[in-house]
Amino acid sequence: MGASGVNLLSKAEVVAAMSTSNTSSVSASPTPYADTRGCENGALMDSFGIFLQGLLAMVAFSTLMLKRFREPKHERRPWKIWFLDTSKQAIGMLFIHFANVYLSDLTEEDPCSLYLVNFLLDASLGMLLIYAGVRAVSAIVEWRQWEALRFGEYGEPVQCTAWAGQCALYILIMMFEKVFIILVLLIPQWKKVSRVS
Repeated sequence: MGASGVNLLSKAEVVAAMSTSNTSSVSASPTPYADTRGCENGALMDSFGIFLQGLLAMVAFSTLMLKRFREPKHERRPWKIWFLDTSKQAIGMLFIHFANVYLSDLTEEDPCSLYLVNFLLDASLGMLLIYAGVRAVSAIVEWRQWEALRFGEYGEPVQCTAWAGQCALYILIMMFEKVFIILVLLIPQWKKVSRVS
């Protein structure tokens, strides 16, 4: 059942309906791009979608672990600092991921294609915006001498308030990035791109 409450028939069902109907021909034409949709609304949060998302999360975390073990031992951060740094990134990426899932289901377009377009924009243009945001915030933090808000520095001993403040700043940067990407997606040409993908 689609978002508009209309059943979309497969080609085989349409052919079967046309061959068994002796009274009149089928006048309704299939919707454009109906048979090229990647998935239906809600498919990103069904059991298979959640399984794939969990699998991808494990791959991403495994990559971070591999990166940590590939760093030279004398440059490697202590486990506690590494965990605090990566947890900020993980929280930020969860925010972006669930924003993409939510936004993909808001339209009647193919949510899987919209998610893919969102993801690719986040991973390219979005990363540049996040980088610029972190640099700008870091410059302001240095200028104002807010020691607890320096990214990656949590005090000695480690202060949870420093992590919470840095995490809040990072989420704000991610929110700015997501709003910018949404504005880019409102450009009418993106509907054509999502249909192709």
